[in-house]
Amino acid sequence: MEILAFEQVQFIRQQKALLQEINWRIEAGEDWAVLGLNGAGKSLMLNMISGNLWPSSGKLTVLAEVFGRTSIPDLTKRIGWVSQSLQERIHREDQAEYIVLSGKFASIGIYQEYTTVELDEAKQLMASLGAKKLIGKVYQVLSQGEKQLILIARALMAKPELLILDEPCNGLDLFAREDLLSRIKEMKRTAYAPSLLYVTHHTEEILPLLNHVLMIRDGKIFKQGKREELLQEQVLNDFYQRPIAIHEMSDDRLMVIPK
Repeated sequence: MEILAFEQVQFIRQQKALLQEINWRIEAGEDWAVLGLNGAGKSLMLNMISGNLWPSSGKLTVLAEVFGRTSIPDLTKRIGWVSQSLQERIHREDQAEYIVLSGKFASIGIYQEYTTVELDEAKQLMASLGAKKLIGKVYQVLSQGEKQLILIARALMAKPELLILDEPCNGLDLFAREDLLSRIKEMKRTAYAPSLLYVTHHTEEILPLLNHVLMIRDGKIFKQGKREELLQEQVLNDFYQRPIAIHEMSDDRLMVIPK
């Protein structure tokens, strides 16, 4: 099944084109990184995928549902989302396992009746992501990395077909970043792992499991394709429009350094 397709999509606000001629397709079995600097248009594209914004023109299809011909609330239940804005909305006094459980109901907080089986499922999901020690802890005492891990577990609770991680390592120190990336790798090895869309402006976060990359700059797609073809020094020089050097990290990851 086709995961998503942008076809000649544009987004215009106050007579200014913020996204122009976006043509992009994700097929089942593909996991993508979206790479771009601040203000490139990454967030606009994500907000379209989630139904918060509509294209000014063009056609957008998500999980085989065409925008304008489908129920957006029903569609969003099939998409997991982790972002800074979501983290800010979580109730600080809620315990971690109940935050994870709330993903089943797509709510902030739990207002529905739930069973002990469902709560156990949330705890088991936490354990599978290496977060068993966080059971019983309230959200406000968790570290930034632990909060992100809980939100990923929350997103997975609804068994989404597409998981969007919007700059999940933002605000993390070096060690917390590496721990979270390791948990994401573990998650992708599980039977329930959905298609992954990972948004970042740091090349070193693009794990080998992200087999495709979309580069966006100034509201336009610069390049898209297989990871190994795009994460090359000449391509990145052209993308950033300034001289860079590539430092090879472990696990076939690359760090871009300005010259």
